Amino acid sequence: MSGEGGAAVRLLPWSTPDGKPCYLATDSGNGYLSRVADRMEATQLDMAVQLLGHARALLGDPKANERELRFVATRLVESLDETLRVAHSRGGRLHRPVEPVDG
Repeated sequence: MSGEGGAAVRLLPWSTPDGKPCYLATDSGNGYLSRVADRMEATQLDMAVQLLGHARALLGDPKANERELRFVATRLVESLDETLRVAHSRGGRLHRPVEPVDG
């Protein structure tokens, strides 16, 4: 996806206070906000892995109650939403030309 002047537009891993998506128009993926977004995406994916392990353990526990299961289901939905946003953002950047590295 590209914005004004041919700059790439990146879907960021956070939303506005009213839930609308945030985008960053940039010529490079190496700016400050891009690095913050990269770290946040990595954190979201790591948390998803941890949550998935917790959910599997809870589902395997015959003593798990409805409140615990509802809580983990709610967190799984939130995590899936974040993970899909990361996938959409990264998918949108797959077609960017790779800039040569001076060296």
